[in-house]
Amino acid sequence: QVQPTESGGGSVQAGGSLILSCEVAEYSFRRECVGWFRQAPGKEREGVALIDLDVDPDGRTTYAESVKGRFTISKDNAKAALYLQMNNLKPEDTAIYYCAVGLPATRFHDQYGARIADFGYWGQGTQVTVSS
Repeated sequence: QVQPTESGGGSVQAGGSLILSCEVAEYSFRRECVGWFRQAPGKEREGVALIDLDVDPDGRTTYAESVKGRFTISKDNAKAALYLQMNNLKPEDTAIYYCAVGLPATRFHDQYGARIADFGYWGQGTQVTVSS
């Protein structure tokens, strides 16, 4: 069974940094979308940083407007691993962060809405808490 495993969450003060990691054992990235989502209490799950591998094997990245310039996604194809470098964290970044692989391309995510969680493989999530 494909099971992404996240690590690296924690509590930081505003302005701090964290690095999230995700490894997927016995898995290989293909022509798919992979990336990071988050869900804050009372809010819908949102895509934070995504990589589309269907057009370019190196990937085309997409970031949520709220994290552009602060978050950077990267991957290691050999390890089937994803990373999320988060800098200048803000209290509104507080959420559970999920790693996901095997998703449809990012351009289809809006039409799926919350049902995007029915696709691909998702980790259990890691809590990120940013205090002011």
